[in-house]
Amino acid sequence: MSSARVGVVDYGRGNLRSVSKALEASGARTALVTGPAEIAGLDALVVPGVGCFGDCAANLQATGLWAPLREWIASGRPYLGICLGYQLLFEGSEESPGVPGLGVIPGQVVRFSSGAGRKVPHMGWNQLCDLRGPLYDRIPEATAAYFVHSYYPQPADPELASATCEYGGLFAASVSRDALHATQFHPEKSQAAGLAILRNFLKIL
Repeated sequence: MSSARVGVVDYGRGNLRSVSKALEASGARTALVTGPAEIAGLDALVVPGVGCFGDCAANLQATGLWAPLREWIASGRPYLGICLGYQLLFEGSEESPGVPGLGVIPGQVVRFSSGAGRKVPHMGWNQLCDLRGPLYDRIPEATAAYFVHSYYPQPADPELASATCEYGGLFAASVSRDALHATQFHPEKSQAAGLAILRNFLKIL
């Protein structure tokens, strides 16, 4: 696990430093990926995310990383998406109508509706439930993780959800499919539980 070389994709947004430091604390060697040539020799890609769906997609297109990301995932190589890096896997988002996502997971990203007891954005600690798959090896049910988001994906196949979260209704807090994993919460901000989840991702490698 300690020899894994993980690329952290830099598309001009996102908390790259905190994600890189959390991965390094979990045993990885990290490298920033700003263009397609830097993907060679990596064991995994991590796409963190802070910002707007449309801006992120445009920046990935501008850096030439859009097609290589799709090819990486299609080839079955390890991928971890965080927050916006999760949402980009889907076909589109209500945040940026008309802007296509990577489309590697069927489904759409939708906005939380505000209602009694539910503020938008969903911000702070919340429990992860219905845990399954390698990301959650030895992670207890109802472990708390840190969220900051106004939009969330709705996978067309609910069986892809590897964790759920309750926020005025259940939503898919993470998905897993073979070597593809993605979380709506921020492992790098989720203290010991988040580091344990990152270590589990590295074990997959």
